[in-house]
Amino acid sequence: MFDRIREKLNILADAAKYDVSCSSSGGTRKNDNKGLGNSHTSGICHTYTEDGRCVSLLKILLTNHCIYDCLFCVSRKSNDIKRAAFTVDEVVELTMNFYRRNYIEGLFLSSGIFKNADFTMERLLLVVKKLRLEQNYNGYIHLKTIPGASDELIKEAGLYADRMSINLEMPTEAGLKLLAPEKSHADVIKPLDFVQKQITQFSADKKLIKHIPKFVPAGQSTQMVIGATPESDKDIMYTANAFYNNFSLKRVYYSGYVPISNDTRMPILGTQPPLLRENRLYQTDWLMRFYGFKVQEILNDANPNLDIDIDPKLSWAIRNMQHFPVDINTADYKMILRIPGIGVMSAKKIVQARKFGKLRIDQLKKIGVAYNRAKHFIICLDSPYQLKDYQGTQIKAFILAESKSKYLKTDNNQMILF
Repeated sequence: MFDRIREKLNILADAAKYDVSCSSSGGTRKNDNKGLGNSHTSGICHTYTEDGRCVSLLKILLTNHCIYDCLFCVSRKSNDIKRAAFTVDEVVELTMNFYRRNYIEGLFLSSGIFKNADFTMERLLLVVKKLRLEQNYNGYIHLKTIPGASDELIKEAGLYADRMSINLEMPTEAGLKLLAPEKSHADVIKPLDFVQKQITQFSADKKLIKHIPKFVPAGQSTQMVIGATPESDKDIMYTANAFYNNFSLKRVYYSGYVPISNDTRMPILGTQPPLLRENRLYQTDWLMRFYGFKVQEILNDANPNLDIDIDPKLSWAIRNMQHFPVDINTADYKMILRIPGIGVMSAKKIVQARKFGKLRIDQLKKIGVAYNRAKHFIICLDSPYQLKDYQGTQIKAFILAESKSKYLKTDNNQMILF
């Protein structure tokens, strides 16, 4: 019995590793009535909460059997791999045993689609219901929404899960049809829209009725596979921006495609995953969500792809030198956020610190400003006088000469992460 469960765990945990959308941020479920777990505590995969804490999740598929034949997916029906499926009780028992041994702080549960969408969603729902109602488990649960499942099943699942997500798969409809002709973005949009409307309704009801159950308290997320199809960075980020705006997503995840096939429509086996590009996309996502940038400022028809050599904030600054240099002692908070080398926390500290006097270079360094980068774009009280205004390309060369990318240095070894 133990060997059989262990074999299933090895197969289904390995199949789940390609899904990166397992952040546990945002859960607020509390431990009542002497239950087990707390989803709002410091959160077997490691992921990070919004405040930087590392948490451990049991990350598995219910099954890797699937009725679809998506070329980018290791679990596609035509792939000759070992297949396995957990029973509902096996997942519940695994989760509780791992939690009691302090191996994990939550569960990330997805599944291949076997028989049909409702059949699969029913079993995912049974797992979370048993954990919550029979085991009195109050820890974090991230549950995958199955495209095509009924609204009733999805709504009931939302009462027990902390976060729900459904993968967009490819950034564009054309890319999805190329590699998974049986699927469409409409299949993803419908449940995302339904869950978002339910979240809004439950929030409205809570203002009128004291005791309203939580419904997906940590919100929704989605994931796109990057590099399997030839979309530009502009295509990818415009899609992400639309989904953030239309469905109030907590996160969009970008997963660099890991070659698993020699199909000529995709990168062949042995091709390095586009990890540096993935990192640039996450940086762009951060600028959109926390730094006040519009996606059109970063990517447009004139600049459809991100600069691999430098981060997107520095790239924007170099293309818009008319806004610089910025006087750090008089500029507003929104403009300070746009200066390369200054993050959100440093910008807030600058605004507070200058109430007590004009800031100097040494003070900026103590605040946490990356001065070697920021110095090309700012003026402070003791900034050295420059006889020459440098062009953006010259500034880029200066910064690149002073720094090296950690991704470029370790590129040849990146496949070991998978």
